[in-house]
Amino acid sequence: MNLLAKIASFVAASILSASVFAHPIAISGTEGLSVIASGGNVVAKYEGNSAGYSNDLLLNLTFIFNNHATAVGETMDLGSFAAGTELVFQLFVHNTGDSWYTGPATRNADGLIHARVQENWLPGVTLVSFEDLWGAPEGEYGFNDLSFSFTNTQTSPVPESSSLLLMLLGLAGLIAARRKNA
Repeated sequence: MNLLAKIASFVAASILSASVFAHPIAISGTEGLSVIASGGNVVAKYEGNSAGYSNDLLLNLTFIFNNHATAVGETMDLGSFAAGTELVFQLFVHNTGDSWYTGPATRNADGLIHARVQENWLPGVTLVSFEDLWGAPEGEYGFNDLSFSFTNTQTSPVPESSSLLLMLLGLAGLIAARRKNA
């Protein structure tokens, strides 16, 4: 496919997706990733929603945006974070009282992933899109209930607690074997 055909295909897909959702949604395959600060100031920008429920976005219990009261394009300076700090964002759903978190499914009461985190959505910009429904079957999530973007971050999968435990047990075994042979 030549360059012109690729550009036309991209434009057509963009127009189609814009007609379905008037705001950006992080791409499939970015579910369960964590947000890691790159060091320095992090500024969030509200990108929009198509949710029926009223949702608040929080970081460390500090309010950032509400999906129905915040104007698209509004920004919030989240402060400065050391490189390597995980930023765990929370979506509080007013209608149900549920809270959902970025990162692994184990953080959420229904055991499902509720956020997509797309690094380099735009150059140097990360996009996060949340789903606010409890227990929606896999593939039925729209991740369209609150989208926001920010800079000075990267993504990283966070190991599940069972994987972390196995890794620590293996490390302890290696240390014990080394001491025995020394």
